[in-house]
Amino acid sequence: MIIRRREEQSVEVQLAPMADIGFLLLCFFLISSRPPRYEADLGMTLPGSVSDEVSVEIPEEIRIAILADGAVEVNEEIIGSPADQELKPLVGLLSKFKEAAELNQSKALVTVDAVNQSTHQRIVDVLNACGLAGIRGVTLADDTTEEL
Repeated sequence: MIIRRREEQSVEVQLAPMADIGFLLLCFFLISSRPPRYEADLGMTLPGSVSDEVSVEIPEEIRIAILADGAVEVNEEIIGSPADQELKPLVGLLSKFKEAAELNQSKALVTVDAVNQSTHQRIVDVLNACGLAGIRGVTLADDTTEEL
């Protein structure tokens, strides 16, 4: 019986492709990383005491309700009829409200509260009246919260 010996083959590891991949990974992490933000760059205010002389400005607000039939109600008083699209009485009231808020050096805010049955056109009519009066702080209320 003849036993043949296998010739041992040498295993070679090619380092050039590994070095290329390592270099690419190094470039990727250098490019994608951000330099750290130092604490001196962070804006920070410490709590302090507030003097009694500082007045807190409370914004003036008016609530406009749009009823299901299209009537416009301000502070539980009906201002506009359902057929009136221009809402001139509301524009006059909002103009006076804005002037009073400016004299008090506060921002005039309006909250529009429309019931689900009101039309979109009526909401747009009220928003147009706010725009004609020069009021920019308008908020639409939702009926998801219940008043206590």
